[in-house]
Amino acid sequence: MGDLSKRSAGGTTNNILRRLIYWLSKVLEVVAAISLLFIMILTTCDVIGRAFARPIIGTYEIVSFGAGVIVGFSLPITTLEKGHVYVDFLLQKLSPPVQRVLQSATNLMGIALFLGAGYNLLKMASDLQRAGEVSSTLQLPYYVIAYGIGFSCLTVCLVLAGELVTMAAGRHS
Repeated sequence: MGDLSKRSAGGTTNNILRRLIYWLSKVLEVVAAISLLFIMILTTCDVIGRAFARPIIGTYEIVSFGAGVIVGFSLPITTLEKGHVYVDFLLQKLSPPVQRVLQSATNLMGIALFLGAGYNLLKMASDLQRAGEVSSTLQLPYYVIAYGIGFSCLTVCLVLAGELVTMAAGRHS
């Protein structure tokens, strides 16, 4: 990262924001990974239990909740590391300035999409919490997952906004 003392105040602030975005993305990734490990173990134990007529009650609900956590919480780090499927054979034929404009437009549309999704998920979570909605078997509250995925969507907005700032500073190809 270089010597921060030699950077301007704006550069230092930008660096701190990039670290924060990275840290948030990594924390969400770890939660997603732990969820994946947990549902793998739970599913294995449930299958073994079923062989002995002892299934684990609520496995379907827990796996469903875990799948939501895995997908939702993986979005920020996947976006940060550009791990999405990306077809750029046409973009490569365009000049770098045009590529930056198109990438900026794509990021702005992504911010709008994830801002809308995040806002609506947080609103839905609030409604679920107020209504006391829970799963049928284990009585797990739905709102916890909705809040988490909503927060993850807002983190994707930060990742995309950070990328826009980096492109604007001319440090992105």
